[in-house]
Amino acid sequence: MIFIYLFITFFEIGLFGFGGGYGMLSLIQTETVVHHHWLSSAEFTNIVAISQMTPGPIGINSATYCGYTAVHNTGSGMLMSILGSATATFALVLPSFILMILISKMFMKYMNTPAVQSVFVGLRPAVVGLLAAATLLLCNGENFSSPITNPWQFYISIALFIATFVGTMWLKINPIRMICYAAFAGLVLLY
Repeated sequence: MIFIYLFITFFEIGLFGFGGGYGMLSLIQTETVVHHHWLSSAEFTNIVAISQMTPGPIGINSATYCGYTAVHNTGSGMLMSILGSATATFALVLPSFILMILISKMFMKYMNTPAVQSVFVGLRPAVVGLLAAATLLLCNGENFSSPITNPWQFYISIALFIATFVGTMWLKINPIRMICYAAFAGLVLLY
């Protein structure tokens, strides 16, 4: 019976959880801790911490761990707990999956119309602007230090930034490889 409640609860969270994974956390906490009493407040706090440390979206990770813990707390075995984990994760992702299929069908039908093409022409510069804004927000003292506080770290950070930019832009080096090179250089030069 808990699997049906898990599915309904996390389907509703997936359907109405706007604002990404962090926006879903309050809904997940309200449903799992306050409404259904599947988890304690301390267990939920631990789940959020683990969800932030593991790769992947925090909302999906939280649903996975909450489903596991909710079924585990009923006294069920490990296999049933894993099934609870899969149920909660599937239910959370299902509304987005259905909406994307519907949107893609509409997009395929209307993608060559002038109105849709105009929307994309307007969105391209906006996306570039958002990426540039995110880049500028990361160019702060925490990431680059400052020439007054720590000149060695500042100049090494600037050199790594320029080398990575040149490597990916003009030398066409794979960005993942450039990240590994920069991490190694940072480890050698700044440790």
